[in-house]
Amino acid sequence: MSTEIASATRQPSETPLLRFEIRAFDAPLGAEVIGLDLSKPLAADDFARIHRAHLDHHVLVFRDQRITPRQHIDFSRRFGPLQTHVLHQFALAGHPEVLIVSNIVENGKPVGLGDAGHFWHSDLSYKEKPSLGSLLHAQELPAEGGDTLFANMHLAWDSLPAHLRRAIEGRRAEHTYLARYAELQARSPWRPNLSAEQIAEVEPVVHPVVRTHPETGRKALFVSEHFTTRIVDLPDGESRALLDELFAHSVRAEHLYRHQWQAHDLVFWDNRSLMHLAAGTPDHLRRKLYRTTIEGDVPF
Repeated sequence: MSTEIASATRQPSETPLLRFEIRAFDAPLGAEVIGLDLSKPLAADDFARIHRAHLDHHVLVFRDQRITPRQHIDFSRRFGPLQTHVLHQFALAGHPEVLIVSNIVENGKPVGLGDAGHFWHSDLSYKEKPSLGSLLHAQELPAEGGDTLFANMHLAWDSLPAHLRRAIEGRRAEHTYLARYAELQARSPWRPNLSAEQIAEVEPVVHPVVRTHPETGRKALFVSEHFTTRIVDLPDGESRALLDELFAHSVRAEHLYRHQWQAHDLVFWDNRSLMHLAAGTPDHLRRKLYRTTIEGDVPF
């Protein structure tokens, strides 16, 4: 699969060299930010440039960011309020806004959510206000594996065959965090039993199958194999068949970018525009990252 998916080949800088560079990848999405130190205050014009690049490229990779969790949180909050994950037990001590994503087990207990991203999804699509974006900061990387794949859902919509466009016109779909929770729980140590309070946090919601980006106006498919359970007002069999077609189309190779992590990468992606998937890490190799999630708007 990796030979078919665009990787992070650099293109010439899209703008004249200022205080930092933004270099688009030779891929259907994504760019890297070179020469910016997020441990230092970010001027308003620099922030505006980052914001614009995020809308244009959907994924920004900030290289060599030696930032603290507090600095990570502070930068994330410039884009909006932060959301906490329902698995509060995997929050970073002293920083409830930070989810630990890790396969490491210490003293018989997982230190973080080790199977995060096992299925294609958009973060927190199961909330009334799904995530605007997520920022994932590398803390400890494996010598092999650990890649993250991203699918451009604007391109998925743009290239959707006419018969599928007609089939989903005006449709809405249900999203729930619990859709595949039991399946994941049966195969890994990272999915604890949920309390009644946690279950109440993730009641099913209904969103448009095709959403409009609130900042750019572009349309994107907004369904995923992880959290989308059914298309409302369709018979179960018809709903399942239609969702399967949409899922398969969304992750065609020409829509994808595979991110191969480098030390201290901070990756910021737009959940309104993309889905993502963890490609997997060998069990014997350690992987740990810190994630913040920015609250978005009610999809329309």
